[in-house]
Amino acid sequence: MSQVRTGPTAVLKFGGEVVQDRAKLDHVLEVVADLTDRGWRFVLCHGGGPQVSALTRRLGTEPVMVGGRRVTDLPTLQIAKQVLTGEVNIDVVAAALAAGLEAVGVAGVSARTVHARRRPPKVVSGGGPDPIDFGWVGEIIEIRTHLIEHLWAGGFTPVLSTLGVGDVDGAVVSPVYNINADTVASAVAKALDADHLFLMTGVPGVLSDRDDPGTRIPKLDATSARRAIADGVINGGMIPKVEEALEELRHTPGGPGVGAVHILGADGDALRGEAALPGSRGTVLVP
Repeated sequence: MSQVRTGPTAVLKFGGEVVQDRAKLDHVLEVVADLTDRGWRFVLCHGGGPQVSALTRRLGTEPVMVGGRRVTDLPTLQIAKQVLTGEVNIDVVAAALAAGLEAVGVAGVSARTVHARRRPPKVVSGGGPDPIDFGWVGEIIEIRTHLIEHLWAGGFTPVLSTLGVGDVDGAVVSPVYNINADTVASAVAKALDADHLFLMTGVPGVLSDRDDPGTRIPKLDATSARRAIADGVINGGMIPKVEEALEELRHTPGGPGVGAVHILGADGDALRGEAALPGSRGTVLVP
């Protein structure tokens, strides 16, 4: 059995765009492997939106998006199962093994790690005035961490695909739900009381001018982050990331929640820099 590590704990989320770029993925995983050798324990949480959309189109259907969010009917759910827990998870595990990590693929449904229920119709920005039924999309009831902790104890790095599972409700099998990877990563980090949550995005952090990477804001506390949202400095798709991150932060020393949330670019050097000095390569959110 591998040596048990007792260093910082972290959840790293990256999207399907990173998985598509093999050089970028390899670099990120090399940094994760280096940090793991130094005692860190990671959960890798991946998305797969581009891959789901690509397979949907190859099968002759156009993906349905409302306000930037995917509507998941039953055929789309079947595609998500095949892509997220199949193609994408296997590709990430294989790349992680090549980087030197003892990686293990874990579906969110395994041991009911991501326990969820169907999300009711809701009004969303960009979706008009009426509630939208997103189909087989889940909202998280609970994250059960025992499988992750068991893998950590064995010296393994879990690679988590973001499908959730519900309770049996008049059916032969438990229902499965598609869930946003940012949402799952944030909830897993909070449930683990992780020291760090790293959210990789297409920009190098929270920008005061979304078109100028040089306007990166190194550090935001809860008050300044909410002020930036109210003033329109934080806008678009960055708003839910920041709002969700604020909910997961550890607000009392030694209390439950995430120690620090880092929003950073999808780059191995940015991850290395943020791990060494929070706010140096991304935006760190603190209570």
